[in-house]
Amino acid sequence: MVSSTTALAVAMLLSGQPSLTSAGDTDVIEVVADRKAGDPGALSQVDRDAVTRVGADHPAEVLNQVPGVNIQMNSGQEHLIALRSPVLTAGAGQGSFLILVDGIPTRAPAFGNVNALFEIPYETAAAIEVVRGPGSAQYGSNAVHGIINVIQQTPFDASPLRVQATGLTLSRYRFDATVSGNGNDTGWLLSGSVQDDLGWRDDTSVEQQKLTAQLSTDVGLWDLSGSVFATSLNQETAGFILGEDVYEDDDLIRQNPNPEAYRDAEYVRASLTAKRALGTGELTVIPFAIYQRMEFRQHFLPYKGIETNGQDSAGLLTRYDIRKGRASWSFGADVQWAEGFIRETQPDPFGFFPGDTRFPQGDHYDFTVTTQMAAAFGQLRYDLGADWRMLAGLRAEHHDYDYDTHIPAGIFRRFKVAADREDGFDILTPKLGVVWSGIQDAEFYANYARGQRAPQASDLYRLQSQQEAGEADVESLDSLEAGIRGYWSGPGVNYDIAIYAMHKDNFFFRDADGLNVTDGETDHWGIEGQMVQHREAGLNWKAGFSYGEHRYDFDRQVGTASEVIISGNEVDTAPNWLADLSAGYEFARGSIYADVEYVGEYFTDAANSRDYPGHTLIHLRTEYRLSDELSAFVTVRNLTDEAYADRADFAFGEDRYFPGEPLNAVFGLRLVR
Repeated sequence: MVSSTTALAVAMLLSGQPSLTSAGDTDVIEVVADRKAGDPGALSQVDRDAVTRVGADHPAEVLNQVPGVNIQMNSGQEHLIALRSPVLTAGAGQGSFLILVDGIPTRAPAFGNVNALFEIPYETAAAIEVVRGPGSAQYGSNAVHGIINVIQQTPFDASPLRVQATGLTLSRYRFDATVSGNGNDTGWLLSGSVQDDLGWRDDTSVEQQKLTAQLSTDVGLWDLSGSVFATSLNQETAGFILGEDVYEDDDLIRQNPNPEAYRDAEYVRASLTAKRALGTGELTVIPFAIYQRMEFRQHFLPYKGIETNGQDSAGLLTRYDIRKGRASWSFGADVQWAEGFIRETQPDPFGFFPGDTRFPQGDHYDFTVTTQMAAAFGQLRYDLGADWRMLAGLRAEHHDYDYDTHIPAGIFRRFKVAADREDGFDILTPKLGVVWSGIQDAEFYANYARGQRAPQASDLYRLQSQQEAGEADVESLDSLEAGIRGYWSGPGVNYDIAIYAMHKDNFFFRDADGLNVTDGETDHWGIEGQMVQHREAGLNWKAGFSYGEHRYDFDRQVGTASEVIISGNEVDTAPNWLADLSAGYEFARGSIYADVEYVGEYFTDAANSRDYPGHTLIHLRTEYRLSDELSAFVTVRNLTDEAYADRADFAFGEDRYFPGEPLNAVFGLRLVR
């Protein structure tokens, strides 16, 4: 039988690193996302050693090590996420993945961000958890395809001082630091990250700053932990380069067709986690607040409008955990209020041809939406005996939207401004899973889960002329999953293999002509696996892969110019194969590793008429400990100088690419005390 300790060790080792601790740390990091080690379902972890070893300048470089994850880097810190899914854009990209920090949502449900990962402190995190598949039974709306949860260091497990400085041959520099102290049940921590990037493409400089402050203490019966996180991003953004296979042209990849594009963003999140024993269980209460503002040029749309958006939000998460006999119960209730706004303005004249008046100058949209969410959930972990465990959960939530336009309602060529209105949505998300551990050093599991999301405010109220207000509905995804995980004692290999099948209804997306589809259906199935062999010294390796089929399950043809979708077509930007292999050697004072990253071929439009052939990248990483406290490291990225595209796309009749970085090297120093 596999013990819970063994299951936790397997989960940690499957992150590709020896443990969830590093120099100066002694405590195992608590799992706080939707699943725990030993639960049915796929859970991956990336620890701090993995984050620092990669020397990442972008969260994609860290998270793409996880099977089933394919985060496409665009320009600067921009990105799009795929997690057991195609790469999703617009409202689908905003609302299909739940981003958490210590189990607390980073956004209000209706106001997501396709670039959500630049609002997390991954650079100084203790670990990052990835739940692959729906997690809505505990967290509700937006945990449709999965959850990314950043676990912050605490004053009690962090090193007193940790500093890292890096410089890239492409003129990118970063400085990360954490300082902490504790005593008498009180601790404090400050961590921050500063990046200054001149940009390897024309007019693409990036300045980003992040700061986290934490204070933990005991007050009476309560354990309190307060956290404030703030980030600011100012970047000059490069647009797509246009033309078939132009990412192979060494001169064109450095050009920026949209030097006017930019993105300015600021974000603040504050939370207080309060825990205390109550009766025979533990009560957790988490009030939190979010402030967010952003302005950017929509270089990816033909008329290149300027969007300004923001939100002010406050919420309260509550949970009561109790164990009695073979049963562990969790009950909770959550509420969140938010007021968000979106304004889109077209500053310049635009038309595809002379006399084309579909894209008028001036305001296209200017509205405010006030939302209220209330939810209750319950979850049971039960030891059935005879090597069987069960997990069952159910969450119900209600969303109210109050929409108020600040410009007159009506149809303005291609754009439609809805009149003031109110909308409401109900969500019910169950899950049920079992685990059997009757074979030595192995566990088998099966899991059913439903993921749902209420529509994004942009889906509901940023209408096009042929749409009616209120057409967007609750998106639902039903998932069946089975897997095996464990330890193969002969070669000393930890492994985790999962298969899944999912169906999605009311898929809201934008096609290659920029037209909204409100009621799509898709099917998804695949297999994911990872194996890890780790020794304190000598040869180490890890290998991860995923094969997925993501297909449309409906037919659509609108006119002769629009994109034709036929049931059975592959969803665009959904490579079947993803793989990652890392092998290296640990010696007395350092290590050397080679990483191979593979992205398979994929279609770039829903009609399956255009494609991208995929790519293979090789990276080399080496580290040497100059002393017990000081290490130097070098990472060579894209060792073979492969010509590739971070993102390949087909839209508005054009092949479009964000070219990938050429051969480059990162040099760094790390001090840990």
